Amino acid sequence: MAEEEIRTNISDLKDDITRIEEDMTKKEANAEKEIEADWDSKIHNTKSNLDTAETDLKEAIEKADEWVSKRNRLTVEVKSLKKEHENLLKGKDKALKDKLNNIDKEKKSKIKVKEKDIATLEKKLEKLENEKLKQKLA
Repeated sequence: MAEEEIRTNISDLKDDITRIEEDMTKKEANAEKEIEADWDSKIHNTKSNLDTAETDLKEAIEKADEWVSKRNRLTVEVKSLKKEHENLLKGKDKALKDKLNNIDKEKKSKIKVKEKDIATLEKKLEKLENEKLKQKLA
C-alpha cells in the first residue's frame, strides 16, 4: 500500500469515527423523545386518574357515613394507581438508561474497530517511512 493511500485510508477511517459519533449523538438525542413517546401518555393518564381518584377520596371522607363504600374502593384504587404511577416513572427511567447504554456500547464497538484499523495502517505507514529513511541513508 502506498503512503498516500494509507494516509487517505486513515483520514477516511477518522471521518468514519466522526460520522459514528455524530450518528450516536443523534440517537442519544432521539432516545429521550422515543422513551417519552412510549411512556409519557401512560404516565399522564395514570397521573390524571390518580389526581381524580385523590379528589374523589377527599370528597368521600367529608361525607363519611354515606360514602364509606366509595371511600374504601377509592382508597384501594389510589394506592394501586400510585404504585402504577411510580412503576411507570421507574420504568421510563430504566428504559432510557438502557437505551442510552446500548447506544454507548454500539458507539464504542464501532469506534474500536475503526481505531484498530487506524493502528494497523499507522504501523504500515511507519514501516514505509522507515524503509524510505533506510533507502535515503543507504
